[in-house]
Amino acid sequence: MDRRSFLKNSALGGTAAAATTLAAPAYAQGKRKLTMVTSWPRGFAGLADAADKTAENINAISDGMLEVEVKHSGELVGAFESFDAVSSGQADMYHAADYYFVNQHPAFAFFTGVPFGMTAQELNNWYYHGGGMERHHELGEIFGLKSFLAGNTGSQAGGWFRKEINGPEDLQGLKFRMPGLGGKALGYLGVSVQNLPGGEIYQALASGAIDGTEWVGPWSDEKVGFQEITKFYYTAGFHEPAAGLSVAVNLDVFNDLTPAQQKAIEISAGHANVWNLAQYLMNNADALKRLSAGGVKILEFPDSVWDAFGEASGKVYEEFMGDDLFKSIHDDYFASMATSSEWIAQSSVAYRAQRDRVRG
Repeated sequence: MDRRSFLKNSALGGTAAAATTLAAPAYAQGKRKLTMVTSWPRGFAGLADAADKTAENINAISDGMLEVEVKHSGELVGAFESFDAVSSGQADMYHAADYYFVNQHPAFAFFTGVPFGMTAQELNNWYYHGGGMERHHELGEIFGLKSFLAGNTGSQAGGWFRKEINGPEDLQGLKFRMPGLGGKALGYLGVSVQNLPGGEIYQALASGAIDGTEWVGPWSDEKVGFQEITKFYYTAGFHEPAAGLSVAVNLDVFNDLTPAQQKAIEISAGHANVWNLAQYLMNNADALKRLSAGGVKILEFPDSVWDAFGEASGKVYEEFMGDDLFKSIHDDYFASMATSSEWIAQSSVAYRAQRDRVRG
């Protein structure tokens, strides 16, 4: 039984709870120090920056009443251990990509990126004006978390390969690093999918433990140094047309904060979300030019591969449709995407095509 069902069906969640609603909530007084664990090695371009920016914002907005200490991957817990650390109360909050935790619940993927899903703008539309934030809270609270978007990488690249991918058959047997539902889709195409944390990818690719990897995009990928190992780079991927990053606070800790402190976390996360997206979009183009000048072959997947990605992605969604919460969030997500996409196509997409034509 999940947290919400227990509270709803127990005496504590019913009559007893009602009897206490007239009393003012008791909040912890004085300064609070919160420990944030992350899924990123310290100094990782963009990703660690988003975590640090979120903490910096909270410290400033709360006027010193909250002090967030950031412990990056490996400094307190491992990259994929952050969820359990915060859910259990070992740490107060985490910064991560929630699709790392699809084994907890597959619907966490919708708050990072899903195959053939939302762009960054579409994700923000849903999150802030289409009920997405409320769905994030609903899902997180089952596991004792209060979750907010706190970063976005924008569209992620298709990845680095040791050879060109000319058809779906070239994917068969590849050992490829990709987390989330995109990784599950590759599994349907005969790929041996690996889910490695960021700090382990370079060595795995260099040693031949994996044949290829996706990471983020030109700027982050260049910083890691994948171009030192392989020269085949696909710039558009099906798996994460936007990659939201999340901050999640242990729910008991969050509820113990004052309303002003809670709002400081929400607003800090929202600012980091927009700030981080702009950071990536400002840096990716120049990084791609440098990669190309250094001998990297910039490629796009052929239509046959995109079609295979689409078919496999459909199988992944069907795999989880028996879960009511997954189906509900899936339906909300894609309904919002359709609404946003319709207007964007008729406005900004059409404008950009004409702008580029007129300006040459």
